[in-house]
Amino acid sequence: MTDKVSVKRKAINIIMLTLSGLCTLFVISVLFFILGYLLYHGAKSLNLDFFTKLPKPAGEPGGGMANAIVGSGKVLLVATLLGVPIGFLAGVYLAEYSGRTFAFLLRYTVDLLNGVPSIVIGIVAYGLVVRPMKQFSTLAGGVALGIMMIPIAVRTTEEFLRAIPNSMREGAMALGATKAQTIFSVVIPAAIAGLTSGMMLNLARVAGETAPLLFTALGNMFWSHGWLHPTSTLPVMIYNYAISPEEDLHQQAWAAGFVLLTLVLAINVTARLVIGKGPGSTRR
Repeated sequence: MTDKVSVKRKAINIIMLTLSGLCTLFVISVLFFILGYLLYHGAKSLNLDFFTKLPKPAGEPGGGMANAIVGSGKVLLVATLLGVPIGFLAGVYLAEYSGRTFAFLLRYTVDLLNGVPSIVIGIVAYGLVVRPMKQFSTLAGGVALGIMMIPIAVRTTEEFLRAIPNSMREGAMALGATKAQTIFSVVIPAAIAGLTSGMMLNLARVAGETAPLLFTALGNMFWSHGWLHPTSTLPVMIYNYAISPEEDLHQQAWAAGFVLLTLVLAINVTARLVIGKGPGSTRR
């Protein structure tokens, strides 16, 4: 009887291990398939001109997306400067100061905000920034993406700060440090690797958003000077080129999609390395 049970357990273990391995292989294969598919279709347009030149007028082959690459960087910079500090400080408050009832309400609100469709956030940013300014702009696009970054920054900060052992807080306060000094000189430095990686993943999350930028940054076929003018971004350029009837623009869209996905992948890999090897990692 014991031998039968042992054989059954081994068979179940082998089956589940095989299924887990196949599922893992499938997930990895999907990623490499997407990367390979984008590279295959967009390789013709991946050259130096793509990264250094402006788009050509309709009907002319060639050109590049230098303005869209720079525009995406500017929009993401504004989004980071807006969303990360607000989300970080709110997360610190949740982890270190808030009471049980208020914390529940705040977490629930943050989760609701995280579930709001991106196109709705784009409409809100349009009403808050574009209409009062009477023009589309880099600033408006950054505000839209920054709003999207806030809830993820809040939950990321809270989770990593809560992972720090209470003994570190108690030790600092036993030496005479105030609660604020303990948080900002002991707790946050101990969690800095996790916090940094979380914010990087947050940035990667919004880097490919298109709908909010259609309502805010709009687009621009030329260089966008400053922060208060319409600007081109990679997601919007991909959308515009993909629905164009010209084959050359389709190739440019494939190339831009590959560049954008590679950027997001690089941010994710870097974030994982930071959280795994950083001196302030919460891993032990």
